[in-house]
Amino acid sequence: MKPSNLNSALSQTRLLTVLDRFAPALFVLFWSTGFLAGKAGVADSGPFHLVAIRFAIASLLLLSIALLTRAPWPQRSQDILHIIMAGLLVHAGYIGAVFTALKEGVTAGQIAMIVGLQPLLTALCASWLLNEKVSARRWLGLLTGLIGVGLVISPRLAQGVFTAEAAIGMPAALFALCSISMGTIYQKRFCQGMDLRSGGAIQYAASALIIYFLIGSDDAAPQWTAQFIFALSWLVLVLSVGAIGLLYFLLERGEASKVVSYFYLVPAITTLLGALIFGESLTLLTAIGTALVSLAVAISS
Repeated sequence: MKPSNLNSALSQTRLLTVLDRFAPALFVLFWSTGFLAGKAGVADSGPFHLVAIRFAIASLLLLSIALLTRAPWPQRSQDILHIIMAGLLVHAGYIGAVFTALKEGVTAGQIAMIVGLQPLLTALCASWLLNEKVSARRWLGLLTGLIGVGLVISPRLAQGVFTAEAAIGMPAALFALCSISMGTIYQKRFCQGMDLRSGGAIQYAASALIIYFLIGSDDAAPQWTAQFIFALSWLVLVLSVGAIGLLYFLLERGEASKVVSYFYLVPAITTLLGALIFGESLTLLTAIGTALVSLAVAISS
C-alpha cells in the first residue's frame, strides 16, 4: 500500500473511532432540539410549509455537497426506490406528523414521550423483520426506559393532554411514532451502504415533493420573522443534516434495536432544554425519570 493511501486509511479509521465514541451523545442532543425548534417554527408557519421548505433546502445542500465531493450515486432503480421509501417514512411521515401535532397544540414534551415508545416498537419489529435477537437484558433496558419516559413527561400530561387541541394532534403524534419506527427498520434492512450525501439528497427531494402536494389551503404560509429563520436554519443544519446523518451512521454500525435505545434519552433532554429555554419548572419526577432513562440506555448498550 502506498504511503498516501496508508495515511488516508489511518485517518479514516481514527475518524470512525471518534464518531463511534461521540456519535450517540451528539445524536441525542441534536435530536432533542428538534422538538423545540419545531415548536418555534410552527409559531410562524403552517407545518407543511415549514417541512417542505426545510426538506427542499436540505436536499439542495446535500446535492451540492455530493457533487463537490463526487459522492457515489445509486445505480439500480431498485436501490433508488428503497432509498426514497425509507426517506418518506423517516422524513415526510415522521417530521410532517410531528410538526402537525405541534401546530395542533400537543406540547414538545408530550410528543417526545409518544415517540419515546419507539425503542419498544422498533425492537418488536426488528426481531420479526430483521431477525435480530432482542436479549432479556435489552428488553429490561427498554422497559426501564419506558418507565423513565413516563415519569419525565407525566407532569405535562397532567397539565393538558386531554385538551381539545391536544386530542386533535394525538393521532398525528401516534402516526409519527409508527413512521419513524418503520422507517428505521426499512433503512437498516434495505439501505445498507447508502451514501449519506447522495442518498440524503434523494430522500429529502422526494419528501419535499410529497409534502408540497399535501399542503392545503388551511396551512398558513410562513412569516419570515427572525425566529422562523433561526428555527428553519437549525432544523436544516442541525437536524436534517447533522442528526439524520448520525442516525444513519449509527444504524450502519449497529443493530437497529440497540441504536434506537438512544431515543429514550430524548424526552429527558427535551424537558431539560425546555426548562432552560422556556423557563419550565423541573420536578422530582423529572429527576427520577431522567436517571431511569440514563440507566436504560446503559443496560441496552
